[in-house]
Amino acid sequence: MAEARRLSHVDARGRARMVDVGDKPVTQREAVARGEITMSAAARRMIRRGEVAKGDPLQTARLAGIMAAQRTASLIPLCHPLPLTHVGVELTATRTGYAIEARVKTSAQTGVEMEALTAVSVAALTIYDMCKAIDKQMMIEGVKLLSKKK
Repeated sequence: MAEARRLSHVDARGRARMVDVGDKPVTQREAVARGEITMSAAARRMIRRGEVAKGDPLQTARLAGIMAAQRTASLIPLCHPLPLTHVGVELTATRTGYAIEARVKTSAQTGVEMEALTAVSVAALTIYDMCKAIDKQMMIEGVKLLSKKK
């Protein structure tokens, strides 16, 4: 129980709670997250040629990542809903697939790390969904927070 008291989302009795950020000042906040999706040469070739039957996975993934960042508080328990001022999702071709990077900004009392991580994760899942008929061995890897500013 002593360990539970140090966790911000757990009260003294071990019950889940939302952290009260009401006394914190509103500041400019930014977070950047990154991840990768690796795939077969055939899948990469079809994406680059615009031959994926379901449409353009990269543009769909970018939109899905932005939308996911906006809905993070609905997806992750105890996450504060935030007024996002910017969400950018960039997809860069790599030798083995695509790197996905999300940059999220807000002016709020708490940070946007979860929004950036959610954007990357959902963008990768969208590519996976759109290309799974081509490559069932795709892997989503290395989703991590690169930076946060307060």
